[in-house]
Amino acid sequence: GGVDPEASHSTLQMRGALARESARLFKLQNVEVKERHILVKNEHGDYSLHLGSGMISRGGLQINVVAVQSQHRGRVFLPFVDDDPKTAEIISKMKLLAEGKIR
Repeated sequence: GGVDPEASHSTLQMRGALARESARLFKLQNVEVKERHILVKNEHGDYSLHLGSGMISRGGLQINVVAVQSQHRGRVFLPFVDDDPKTAEIISKMKLLAEGKIR
C-alpha cells in the first residue's frame, strides 16, 4: 500500500490506458477509468481503486486488500506483460472487484 513515489502523471496515464484495454478484453461492463482512479460497481457496492497506490475505497472508507504472490494462490491471467508489479496488482484488483470477488 501507500503512495508510490514512482507513480508520475505518465505512469497514471499508462495504467489508466492498460486498465481501459484490460476491462474491454475481460468484457467488464462495470468499470470506468478516470484520471486517477478506476471506478468499479458490483453487487456489494461502488469502489474506487487508485491508479497510483492501488488502494481501494468504498463509501469513503479504505479497504485493505493485500496482494498475495501468484505462486501462493490461484493466478489472475493478465492480457499484457509489464515489469511493474504495482500495475499488475492494480489490474488484478480491478478484475477481482468487477467480478465481485473482493468485498
